[in-house]
Amino acid sequence: MDTVFMFLFEFLGQFFGSLWFGLVALITGIGNAFNIPEYISIITRYTNDLGLGGLGWVVAIIAIILLVAVLGLAVFLIVVSLKKFFKSRRARKDAGSLVDEVQALNREVMRLNLEKDKILSMKVSQIGLNPNEISELTGEELETLNGENADEGDMRFYKLSKIDEEWADYQPPEYDNDITLPEFCERFRLFACSRLGLYYDIKLIRLFVASFASTRLIILQGISGTGKTSLAYAFGKFVSNPSVVAPVQPSWRDRSELFGYFNEFTKRYNETQLLCAMYEASYNENVYLVILDEMNIARVEYYFAEMLSILEMHMREEWIVDIVPSVWESDPKHLSTGKLTVPPNMWYVGTANNDDSTFAITDKVYDRAMPINIDSKGVPFEAPDTPPVVINYHHFEDILNQAKAENPLSEESLKKVALLDDYVIAHFRVAFGNRVMKQMKDYVPAYVGAGGTELDGLDYALARKVFRKFEALNLSYIRDEIDGLIAYMDELFGEENMNECKEYLRMLKKLV
Repeated sequence: MDTVFMFLFEFLGQFFGSLWFGLVALITGIGNAFNIPEYISIITRYTNDLGLGGLGWVVAIIAIILLVAVLGLAVFLIVVSLKKFFKSRRARKDAGSLVDEVQALNREVMRLNLEKDKILSMKVSQIGLNPNEISELTGEELETLNGENADEGDMRFYKLSKIDEEWADYQPPEYDNDITLPEFCERFRLFACSRLGLYYDIKLIRLFVASFASTRLIILQGISGTGKTSLAYAFGKFVSNPSVVAPVQPSWRDRSELFGYFNEFTKRYNETQLLCAMYEASYNENVYLVILDEMNIARVEYYFAEMLSILEMHMREEWIVDIVPSVWESDPKHLSTGKLTVPPNMWYVGTANNDDSTFAITDKVYDRAMPINIDSKGVPFEAPDTPPVVINYHHFEDILNQAKAENPLSEESLKKVALLDDYVIAHFRVAFGNRVMKQMKDYVPAYVGAGGTELDGLDYALARKVFRKFEALNLSYIRDEIDGLIAYMDELFGEENMNECKEYLRMLKKLV
């Protein structure tokens, strides 16, 4: 047994003894490194031997300076390390204090909730209920106790239900269904001047009205203050049904900004102005216009994406928006299984300013819309007093469809457009697309029916629907190709025509 103890003593002693020896040596070494009296003793012993002013003293002074620097650096590093250590401890202590403070706030919230429950219990007892039954109350009953929505009953669509009541006995007016398309445009221009003090060129009126024949979304764009919103507002006044103005906000990100949403807490549906207008439009045949004012102050493809897809469907029976997933007995009459049909008598006009405060409108939106540029103020003119018209959307669509049937794009123009399409593909890698061609076939004949010419309508459609795509290209790369495109258009259509396209292309060239 003694042998085992001896073995362990020597075996472990070798390790711990060496460790202790190293620790003592380290402490002794550090102590000797900072042994100032010993340094002074060494200098004193060699004072006489080094002599006065000799090279020896120079070397000795340099050595003393270097040693002092090394010792100072060592002290500095030790002090910095200690500061970091204490600072980290203080940070951990502060974090602990924050945790304690959060816990204290949570306890305060619980206390306030208890006080709220006590107040609610008092209200419940006043109406004859047992306070223990509070947990069984529904969200609607709690709102009633708080005095909210007391007059709305159990309806989750309060505003839409009110529309049901207001329009229950609606009798349609006597519509003016004899007006022609050219007369409609001319009277609209005179009405805006005489009744509203707004001055628009007849060409702009024709461009605007013809847009209703090609798409449900029209974009009025240009510099601020040229009357974009006023034009759409005046149109609503002219057709005796004021436009619905929906000011777009920068925070708009999804469809709930247009159609509203169901609040699970209040058990009410937050109904937007647009939703109410869409529902009201289902009760009559008036022409409705919705103005998305400053539409690109938020990303259009975010909040209007669903409508873009719905309005692309060919069958109007498929123009359906899902509003709520369930059905209540108190739901409005025209809300079928929680779905609302997009009214066929409604068009959408967006106004857009192109500046640093707005987002660029994407090709997805432009391809589905008809953009119209308004870059100049109207010139005042005299007009006789002109009253508004009372027209239903069936007749409005009929005169547009009649213009499309009577003024189709000529075969000569279609061939020239096809040749221009091939040229643009070869030199710019940009194609028209079937959607753009269909819109041009609807837009240009309607423009002709409104009193314009085919080449002017085709000129405007090409500039705004096709050559607009050049803005997404590298303008420096295509700069030299633009002159060739202008020359080719002169060859196809004549030098005196297609001025809208040529001016737009020259403007792009100047941007380089």
